[in-house]
Amino acid sequence: MLEGKQVQQYKIDAVKVLKERFEKSNDFIFTDYRGLTVEQITLLRNKLREQQAEYKVIKNRFAKIAFKELHHQGLDDFLIGPTAVALPEDESGPIAKTLVEMAKDMPLDMKGALIGGNIFDKDQIVAFSKLPSKAELYAILMGTMNAPRQNLVYGMTGVITKFVRTLQAVADQKGSS
Repeated sequence: MLEGKQVQQYKIDAVKVLKERFEKSNDFIFTDYRGLTVEQITLLRNKLREQQAEYKVIKNRFAKIAFKELHHQGLDDFLIGPTAVALPEDESGPIAKTLVEMAKDMPLDMKGALIGGNIFDKDQIVAFSKLPSKAELYAILMGTMNAPRQNLVYGMTGVITKFVRTLQAVADQKGSS
């Protein structure tokens, strides 16, 4: 951490706690929370918690050290001014979508993100939030995979139905003769 200087223990502990929390998440979405009320931050935290994510206000200096120790580069530009970070436990898309939606109604400003090892700026976060989630992609894939089978069933059912109706018409015609 800092060599040659006497570092206060609480600072070392604070960096350690941040580092341990950052290790549990692969993705990080940075926001400026300036102007948010306590109620708005609580609402935001609750919505993110429902999606298995944490929203944490961080100290920039401690976060820079923790990210450096975790070998995450290029995040210093996001760690300026009041900073909070969303820490998804699983998928980041729904978290980004929630943050972007909530930013429409409150003074929440996207700073950037580290998602899948790639650094995103504000505009890229907004674009990322519009992408379908994994569950939605699986549903689309399953629908696409089932379509030929469904079409085959409809086609076969149609042929059989037409054949049965033809037989019924012939039977009706012979019965009336």
